[in-house]
Amino acid sequence: MSILVSGSIAVDHIMVFRDRFQNHIQPDKIHVLNVSFHVPEMRKSWGGCGANIAFHLRRLGEEPLLLGAVGSDFEEYAAYLDANGVSREHVAELRDTLTASCFITTDLDDNQITAFHPGAMDRAHEASIASVRGHFEWAIVSPNGKEAMIQNARALKARGKRTVIDPGQGIPIFEPAELLEFLEGAALFIVNDYEWALVQAKTGLSEERLAERCSAVIVTLGEKGALLLRDGERIDVPAVPAERVVDPTGAGDAFRAGLLLGCARDLPLETCARIGATLGSMKVAHEGPQGLRTDLATLRARYEQVFGAPFE
Repeated sequence: MSILVSGSIAVDHIMVFRDRFQNHIQPDKIHVLNVSFHVPEMRKSWGGCGANIAFHLRRLGEEPLLLGAVGSDFEEYAAYLDANGVSREHVAELRDTLTASCFITTDLDDNQITAFHPGAMDRAHEASIASVRGHFEWAIVSPNGKEAMIQNARALKARGKRTVIDPGQGIPIFEPAELLEFLEGAALFIVNDYEWALVQAKTGLSEERLAERCSAVIVTLGEKGALLLRDGERIDVPAVPAERVVDPTGAGDAFRAGLLLGCARDLPLETCARIGATLGSMKVAHEGPQGLRTDLATLRARYEQVFGAPFE
């Protein structure tokens, strides 16, 4: 079953500084900061919200249509997607820029210094919905370039597709009117608790008033589970404990993939959220945003173990 996944495609470079930043940054010299951190090991991970969601859907037997933009350095990532069966038919390759990249350095106190180069992501609107071939009923607009997110959300709703809007870390770049437009007519609006508070603050509207504008809202709460807002109801979605905690990076994208899997099968939304919570918890036990190598049978078995019944 095809699900359109619009979102970022990025490369993460993760480094660990085997010391503490505070030992090398002098507060009284911050105005003339000039430091270099020795990081003998670097891990490169394939990532980006759109690619992460598509990867997990493909592992579960779906045929996601990934829509996004990459740069001239995409060859290695392209080979990886091909090897994992993720279609690149609708990925625009822009030869005059680089693929979005994130450079994260973490010290021994888990403090982080991050630099993000958006590259081709800022031109993701050049990969338009109009170019997408193939049938799909469900779609997600996940974090990406601002213009692409606005353009794709409008186009999908205009075509009558059931659209999940996931503004994520992009919320600060949107005006209040743009956030309200995202909510209007969405099949589902999904945010974490911090992002939900930020949407309320930017728009000046209560969660009840905001939730009235779309079919449903899911607010993820990390280890506390999630909250489903629908038709004036507040429904708690229980958390699924991770069997072990290795790396939470990409757990939110795995949640969204599990959620979409259930939505595409027309399962009750509470069940869809539980599937998402299950897949997200499984991801935490593996390193890297695409480190979970599972399949539908394994996901179903874990879901049944946790909730006592199969999800279909």
